[in-house]
Amino acid sequence: MPVPPMLHPILYADITGPIVDFCVNVINDTGLVGVFLLMLAGSACIPIPSEAVMLFAGFNVYSGDQTLLGITLAGLAGNMAGSWLTYAAGYYGRLDLLEKNRLIHLSPSRLVWVDNWFKRHGDATVFFARLLPLVRAFISLPAGVAKMPFWRFTWLTALGSLPWVLGFGLLGREVGSNWKEWRHHLQVLDYLVVAAILGLIVYAVIRRRRRGGQGPGEAPEAAGAGGA
Repeated sequence: MPVPPMLHPILYADITGPIVDFCVNVINDTGLVGVFLLMLAGSACIPIPSEAVMLFAGFNVYSGDQTLLGITLAGLAGNMAGSWLTYAAGYYGRLDLLEKNRLIHLSPSRLVWVDNWFKRHGDATVFFARLLPLVRAFISLPAGVAKMPFWRFTWLTALGSLPWVLGFGLLGREVGSNWKEWRHHLQVLDYLVVAAILGLIVYAVIRRRRRGGQGPGEAPEAAGAGGA
């Protein structure tokens, strides 16, 4: 028996294979409605690989079953609907989700830091995050927590989502039946983003320890309670 080539198995191991197959079946069965629902789920923090959804949708354009305009509108609409749901979860669940939740508790001072960050950098954060794998699905939650103005969040999300949706749709149309192979190649982006996130977490932990455990935006406590 021939020995399988050792082509970086970690890079090419497709742990999302069953999910991609599920997405293919949904789109085959329901067409544009399936594209909309899958993109909605992906933007609502459900682990649906949106790049695979749009690549396969683009393949359907290549095979003549759909139009590029149709899959783009369906994908963009799904992105928007899912982002609105996640934004609402952060906006209306801010207190219970972050202040009272022991698992992902944030102190009031850290919530102030989040608010201030979105006041200063919110526009760029929302726009560019929508262009990044993995991160794009979760950015709506902190935007809602920070109570970013809804309509500003909406148009920035739309501007950031359109290149992603259209780009992968076009790529799927151009590569045709090789769309799944391209999905494997593009998976390296997921790994790079995960590595970058882990690096930022390590940096934040080290920085916090050097500051004596103070969180962002927290002022160090006074050495004494004050002299009488």
